[in-house]
Amino acid sequence: MNNIVFIGILSWFFPGAGHIAIGKLRRGVIIAVAIWLMFIIAIISGGAYYPGLTFNEGALLYLLNIFARAGNGLGALISLFLNMNPPTDVAAWGTFEYGGRFLEVAGLLNFLAIIDVIDIHSGRKE
Repeated sequence: MNNIVFIGILSWFFPGAGHIAIGKLRRGVIIAVAIWLMFIIAIISGGAYYPGLTFNEGALLYLLNIFARAGNGLGALISLFLNMNPPTDVAAWGTFEYGGRFLEVAGLLNFLAIIDVIDIHSGRKE
């Protein structure tokens, strides 16, 4: 596997898969488990339905949320699908905002994993 663009996209879409593809099995499994576990906890907690505001009400926070959630790759598509039909009482859940933060942190952590796999593949890091 010598295409750095493919490795980066693979790492973004399936967290941990880029590391596994370049032969860093243990690191890839740890990254995959950490990010997917955070994602699953976020979804169960109601994080897919956050934020409850529109672009006009809080443009910067909305854009930051979208950027962070986009880092989840396949998870971003899953959360967008779940967000199409939110439960009516989701804002009353005690875990609602924590789930949103977990979803954002999982995406941001995956961005760091993408940078890591690109650095390892290009030889700047071991």
